[in-house]
Amino acid sequence: MMKPKVIKNETEYETTLARIDELMDAEPGSEEFDELELLAMLVDTYENEAHPIELPDPIEAIRFRMDQAGLKQKDLVPVIGSRSKVSEVMSGKRTLSLSMMRNLYRELEIPAEVLLQEPGAKRASPHPPAPPTQ
Repeated sequence: MMKPKVIKNETEYETTLARIDELMDAEPGSEEFDELELLAMLVDTYENEAHPIELPDPIEAIRFRMDQAGLKQKDLVPVIGSRSKVSEVMSGKRTLSLSMMRNLYRELEIPAEVLLQEPGAKRASPHPPAPPTQ
């Protein structure tokens, strides 16, 4: 059994990942499974601090969701407004209004923290990304 401890560098991180790999078939309720859960939490904490995931630019996020859903710019008219507003937003000439953000959040399920960012101002997410919903 590996003595669990806070991961402070890449070497400790790699060692912990190797131990997790050894424990992947542990039976729930066993000591090995408890160790696996604890090590997974330590790895998650280290990854969030050492390798934060940047939030996507709002326009990149909209394009990504459009691609996922097979949408064209014209399909955003009910969400954003007129065709000209959609075009201006997608080209970066117009910023998203609060009502546009609300509609994009509700209709395309784009996280509010992504939509609220200034375009081009990437920052690390304070939370790991949620798994995509289907």
